[in-house]
Amino acid sequence: MKELEDRILRDGRVLSGNILQVGGFINQQIDTSFTRDLARKVHSLFSSSTVTKVLTIEASGIAFGFAVAEQFGIPLVFAKKSKTSNVDGAVLSAPIHSYTHGSDYTATVSAEYISPDDSVLIVDDFLANGEALRGLIKIVKDAGASVAGAAIEIEKGFQGGGDRLRKEGIRVESLAVIDSMSESGITFRR
Repeated sequence: MKELEDRILRDGRVLSGNILQVGGFINQQIDTSFTRDLARKVHSLFSSSTVTKVLTIEASGIAFGFAVAEQFGIPLVFAKKSKTSNVDGAVLSAPIHSYTHGSDYTATVSAEYISPDDSVLIVDDFLANGEALRGLIKIVKDAGASVAGAAIEIEKGFQGGGDRLRKEGIRVESLAVIDSMSESGITFRR
């Protein structure tokens, strides 16, 4: 999506360790109008699919997930990164390694929020190695639900996670795919 690529070039910053900082408009300070535009694009990409729930992971995926769920007129479910006292009963969980944070955690969703009747669109702000996405796919499948696909704001294509998932038959639609990046520039996949 050209508008997202232009915004990344204008307002993003490449940090050491292959980190792209887009906190000024995507995941810390959120440009709500722009996020709605991105969500409309996701809706158009998946409009022919049956989608009954949107699933994301806390915290950075929630704003985008909310906007996408709103476009479909369906609930948003988000996986928690740590066990909390307000989640009881049966849970769905998956171990995940965070590339950005360099740590492991267990993503958890109350089992009552995803049923075998659901067709779930997984949404996140970034896709790098694909570990978060794999964890969310596991949660959906453990619930007996189907995966409608995954919608990602920014994919770091050079890390290969999205391409591996596509080869496994998962529909992954990324609004911007970065093939290379350094402090001297960013190249997008065409």
